[in-house]
Amino acid sequence: MCWTLWSRCPRRLDNVGYDICSFEQDGKERFIEVKTTKYGKLTPFFVTANELLFSERNHEQYYLYRVFNYRVSPTLFQIPGQLNNCCRLRPSIYRAYLA
Repeated sequence: MCWTLWSRCPRRLDNVGYDICSFEQDGKERFIEVKTTKYGKLTPFFVTANELLFSERNHEQYYLYRVFNYRVSPTLFQIPGQLNNCCRLRPSIYRAYLA
């Protein structure tokens, strides 16, 4: 059964908007983005445009897994749905094209 479920996962390319493809008990795909910090639970983290867009398009299957205090006492919490519903987003980098 594990092989069957694994083989159903889309082929993973870099920058697809999630880190892990998993499955619910009913076989429905779950897309997981993992953000880790050695600091506290509310430490800001970076999100790519692909991650944000993927979370919007796949909000029913998308989960943010936040791992914090990983050096001392690793702790995990999960947030389902769109990133822009659970996070305040602020642009921090822009791509510049010469005119």
